[in-house]
Amino acid sequence: MTTTTDVDWVYMQTAIGLAERGLGQTWPNPSVGCVIVAENNVVGRGWTQPGGRPHAETEALRRAGAAARGATAYVTLEPCAHQGETPPCAQALIDSGVSRVVVALEDPDPRVNGGGVQMLRDAGINVDIGLGQIQAQVVTSGFLKRVTKSRPHVTLKLATTLDGRIATVSGDSQWVTNDAARRSGHMLRANHDAILVGARTAAADNPTLTCRLPGMSNRSPVRIVVDGRMRLPLTHALVTGAAKTPTWLFTYAETPQNSDRRRAYINANVELFDILPNVVGTPDLEPVLTGLANKGITRLLVEGGGIIAAAFLELGLIDEVFWYRAAKIVGGDGLPAIAGMGIERLRDAKCLNRLYVEGVGDDVVERYSVTG
Repeated sequence: MTTTTDVDWVYMQTAIGLAERGLGQTWPNPSVGCVIVAENNVVGRGWTQPGGRPHAETEALRRAGAAARGATAYVTLEPCAHQGETPPCAQALIDSGVSRVVVALEDPDPRVNGGGVQMLRDAGINVDIGLGQIQAQVVTSGFLKRVTKSRPHVTLKLATTLDGRIATVSGDSQWVTNDAARRSGHMLRANHDAILVGARTAAADNPTLTCRLPGMSNRSPVRIVVDGRMRLPLTHALVTGAAKTPTWLFTYAETPQNSDRRRAYINANVELFDILPNVVGTPDLEPVLTGLANKGITRLLVEGGGIIAAAFLELGLIDEVFWYRAAKIVGGDGLPAIAGMGIERLRDAKCLNRLYVEGVGDDVVERYSVTG
């Protein structure tokens, strides 16, 4: 084992930046970055490719070729040690002849969980662990939660006026924020595996929930609708477009399995998932997240409306919040971004930790982690 240096930190930061490129595209696999450095020159770079393969190490080694021999590899997550659809990345690093591997974060997946590091060390390769761990945890948080908590990382995205309204008293809501803020919001969609709305929002707004940035339509997330009573119209954009962009609908299991409505959704390429109502008769969201994790979803973006946002917050299922605030005020009779949560004492309020705030035109976006 060696001691990491400032130069190591620079290369690991590069690897973390590469890992960010794959967010929203690699599920069920994590998005990993890898940099191969020989004699202070980057000879290979790679990140997990769409669909989860090839892995970052394979990509970086392919680009490095023979220059990898004797080099140092910087990897944001422990190289895999198990034989899947492709050989283990730890073995690929061994075969390449690298002399040192710097790993930001150990992999909690039981199929790896230290096995990759052990393979490397058994082959005589120096391994350093922990450089850039906090930053790598942020990038890999969805995969980590899916493995350790059987649910994806959940981001709540809100777009409101300064007084927290998403629509006027008449229901007019287009557009609350400006063009720059909406473009930023579409980048959020591109960086998540799936996007979720409630049945009321879907019916009222007829959203497409796609990424509409130029050249990025192929990065649209899976569309999720929580619709216990199957109220989503068959003519809805989410249904008619399901053959092109996947749409998954979570509905009550009590709906007859052979009903005409079920068959119509299925014929339109909408995938159905059965859930049960909770004690107050609304969809139970925890099984929704478990179902998504079982399908391989690691990063979920919740876009509303107010009832679904409040339900996720009440259950403690939101990990971070992106709040876009427009330089507008519509008053207290407008539609709130978050429905009532029955909180009577301030000490019971949901507490957030602001990570940053930046301007997007005349609007602002604030990013928070949820702490309580």
